[in-house]
Amino acid sequence: MNLTITDVRLTPILVADPPLLNTQGVHQPYTPRLIVEVETADGVVGVGETYGDTKYLELARPFAERLHGRQVSDLNGLFTVADEVAVDAARISGQVDVGGLRGVQTADKLRLSVVSGFEVACLDALGKALGLPVHTLLGGKVRDSVEFSAYLFYKWAAHPAGAPAEADDWGAALDPAGVVAQARRFKDRYGFTSFKLKGGVFPPDEEIAAVRALAEAFPGHPLRLDPNGAWSVETSLKVAKELGDVLEYLEDPALGTPAMAAVAAGTDVPLATNMCVTTFGEIREAFTRGAVQVVLSDHHYWGGLRNTRELAAVCRTFGVGVSMHSNTHLGISLAAMTHVAATVPDLHHACDSHYPWQSEDVLTERLTFDAGRVTVSDKPGLGVELDHERLRRLHRRWLDDDGTLRDRDDAAAMRVAEPGWTTPAVPRW
Repeated sequence: MNLTITDVRLTPILVADPPLLNTQGVHQPYTPRLIVEVETADGVVGVGETYGDTKYLELARPFAERLHGRQVSDLNGLFTVADEVAVDAARISGQVDVGGLRGVQTADKLRLSVVSGFEVACLDALGKALGLPVHTLLGGKVRDSVEFSAYLFYKWAAHPAGAPAEADDWGAALDPAGVVAQARRFKDRYGFTSFKLKGGVFPPDEEIAAVRALAEAFPGHPLRLDPNGAWSVETSLKVAKELGDVLEYLEDPALGTPAMAAVAAGTDVPLATNMCVTTFGEIREAFTRGAVQVVLSDHHYWGGLRNTRELAAVCRTFGVGVSMHSNTHLGISLAAMTHVAATVPDLHHACDSHYPWQSEDVLTERLTFDAGRVTVSDKPGLGVELDHERLRRLHRRWLDDDGTLRDRDDAAAMRVAEPGWTTPAVPRW
């Protein structure tokens, strides 16, 4: 068995995205993703997926060149390779990570997101070479299926006229009735029993009404609300008081650990985050100040599946719950999420996933949700197969783009409909 890496292929793509609203604006008609293929001397190919914006590609390309001749099993070495690749710190200085809505971008965060795609590809190749599923390489699964939550969004019926876009059949959701109707479709199509609403779009009273409508329509179902740090501490406490009897947790109501700690001190509603704890260095302040009670892990943020398991162990030590954050992603990432989630002992909250919103994929067969759960594959590697024709088609879309859509920018997408739109100052309310 020869595990030497002989080829690494990077394919940036643009994948259709519906007009989903958040506090910064609206999703663009197409979102960039990067598909990674790692091939060994024996012809085994592993696949990974991560962000495809220009700043990630600029790091991924020299990173890929340095992998030739290395062992696909040298997972720790991936971080050493990443440290050898220069990042234009001036280019990202002060930038907010728009796609992930996880605060200010840094060189270290950028490196971790790039490493994540390669680590998953290497784990997939290693699993295929050894005849073992990825969850076995991570220590073994503790559950046969992973529960996911319906990810609800305020949504326009379609992208603005004149914008290149793919049609979707979800319709608009701009008020409590629309949100409830969207939730019913999620439950009918996929069997979800947990619901999360992306907030920070409308004044808090309107979003309180939407969550109340969900609670009435789906009594006893876990509900979450995530305004991505759009509220002040005072507004956050008001919302927590209004919805404390129905919320499973409130996610990132205020921006930053100090503000989250102030909110946590004034409410018994658990606070979750994927914004103020996205690196190991951010854990100490957040946990010692009691700012968060649930961390939403994301292997794209944390540098891969093994770091995700380490994060879960740290959270367990401090009595902090774990769930899983999601951004626009395809089936490779969902498979990776499912494998690592299957190995985390204390996963007491359903995971997030954008996957139902994505009408396109690069796999030969889409992953499916049954009763809101994804079955953990026992096939070698991730248990998925790349469809090269679909990959070529989505790459062609990327090649044909004039550069407008190669970097996700929700504020720019909003300006197509509202020319005067600027990213709102935080807190908005």
